[in-house]
Amino acid sequence: MESLQNIINIHDFLPHRAPMLMVDYILELSEHEVKTLFAIREDNLFVDNTFFSETGLIENAAQTCSSIVGQTFFVDENKQVKENVAVIGFISAIKKVCIHRLPRVGETIMTDAVLISRFNAENYCICTIKCETYCEEQLLLEAEINLFIQEK
Repeated sequence: MESLQNIINIHDFLPHRAPMLMVDYILELSEHEVKTLFAIREDNLFVDNTFFSETGLIENAAQTCSSIVGQTFFVDENKQVKENVAVIGFISAIKKVCIHRLPRVGETIMTDAVLISRFNAENYCICTIKCETYCEEQLLLEAEINLFIQEK
């Protein structure tokens, strides 16, 4: 597993909070790519019979993806976190999703996402992002997701 010494605070890039936060750490983040970690816990909303559900995997992927574009709302051009930012975001379309396996309680998943396209307007962004989720070396999910994010 990657070193956690250089992790990025997920709260700086997503409005989600427990119990809906499905990302623990951002390991890498740029304008076009992100890599996150998430440990599957027994008390998670999307755990059923010791498995993290399909819905949970998709929500993890969407939150991972949204941190790429979310940084433009939550961080200024000097890389300083903005105060009192309120955004609304949602999955506007799932173009493709393939779930190969569901992770179990106690496993940690890593999700990689790459920005494919982006349209910015004054206070909103529409984007398409490709993502893959792994548990160790095993591919769990492949998806292409459209997101809409707007500053309130």
